[in-house]
Amino acid sequence: MELIRDGLKTQTRRRHRYRLKAGRVYDVKVNWVKTTGLKILITRVYTQRLGDMSEEEALKEGEYTLEEFREVWRGINGTWDPDETVVVYEFRMVSG
Repeated sequence: MELIRDGLKTQTRRRHRYRLKAGRVYDVKVNWVKTTGLKILITRVYTQRLGDMSEEEALKEGEYTLEEFREVWRGINGTWDPDETVVVYEFRMVSG
């Protein structure tokens, strides 16, 4: 949440099938339930193989190197499969 508020995280990857829509504003939530008071505008939505992620994109995920982001992903999701296709959201904070 702090990374979003500070403008260091402007992109996120998700495994879920439910898609947020570009051009809409959403509440930033913790554990999908608790709202944080932050709101983001989704500016772009696309799919990507994890293995196609670039160093530049890792920076947008919160100032990580690509290897650091892989470790964060493994910590959250258990494994890193470069062939897994995920949904990528680009966003900017609009209030909070």
